[in-house]
Amino acid sequence: MIALKNLLVATDFSEPSDVAVTYGRVLAQAFGARLHLLHVVPEAMALPWAAATDGPSLADIQQEWETEAAERLRTAAPAELREAGRVTLVTRAGDPVQEIVGYAKDHEIDLVVLGTHGRGFVAHMFLGSVAERVVRLAPCPVLTVRHPQHEFVNEQLAAHVLHPEREEAAGIPTGTTAS
Repeated sequence: MIALKNLLVATDFSEPSDVAVTYGRVLAQAFGARLHLLHVVPEAMALPWAAATDGPSLADIQQEWETEAAERLRTAAPAELREAGRVTLVTRAGDPVQEIVGYAKDHEIDLVVLGTHGRGFVAHMFLGSVAERVVRLAPCPVLTVRHPQHEFVNEQLAAHVLHPEREEAAGIPTGTTAS
């Protein structure tokens, strides 16, 4: 049997990342695992325009980005896992690939779940792919999901698997199997 104790969902708050959070939530509930939600903000000092910044200090800008990210993570965290004390919210600054892979290594993550934008060849050549690089470097399996996703996570079926005692509430007649 596969034992998943720690699941990491790295989010950039995009639609594909929202799908990844849904997958992470369902998997964490099914396996009784802790869900780690991670968002990586850029390092203000490392950006090309940092030397030419007038007005607010780079430290203030960095703090604003991190505060906003932390609030968005709180909003994205599934209520049922927050209430059960089984979710960890993390904001880091730096390179997304290095931070995701480093977090997975440091926290004994069993599975990383990432949304992928599925950009075309030209955009991929110029922008690269965080998901592709994480797949190559992560110390554990990586599940990538897209938006719109294949109907893998069916809310009724998930309710049946997670709470078989509530089959009727999930819309699945008692004594039958879901298909």
